[in-house]
Amino acid sequence: MSNSKPRVIKDFEKLDEAIQEQIKLEYPDGFSTNLISFINKDGLKVSALPFETEEKYYLVRMTVQQAIEIIEDDDDYDDDGYLKEDIKLDFEEKYSDEDMSDEDSEQDDDDDDD
Repeated sequence: MSNSKPRVIKDFEKLDEAIQEQIKLEYPDGFSTNLISFINKDGLKVSALPFETEEKYYLVRMTVQQAIEIIEDDDDYDDDGYLKEDIKLDFEEKYSDEDMSDEDSEQDDDDDDD
């Protein structure tokens, strides 16, 4: 992780759709096995999915159970928890011409923990 990038800690549902799609491309086999743990500013152990763009470093807050449920409830993933091939191709085409930079205009102050 580059220390010069702002860190954004958010729930998956609160992220811009474009960032969610890029995360799905990064983790086509699901999220639960890619979670990391850290101690937040309140001293609590939190799990999150790391995701980095040109502009920001995201820690997408979720538990293992939430990670599993997100994939189960998402029509972009098949019954086995893998990103559907046609969806993957659509996302790859959509983001191939872009530099994977943030398209959203999110406020960085939403629950940022340093």
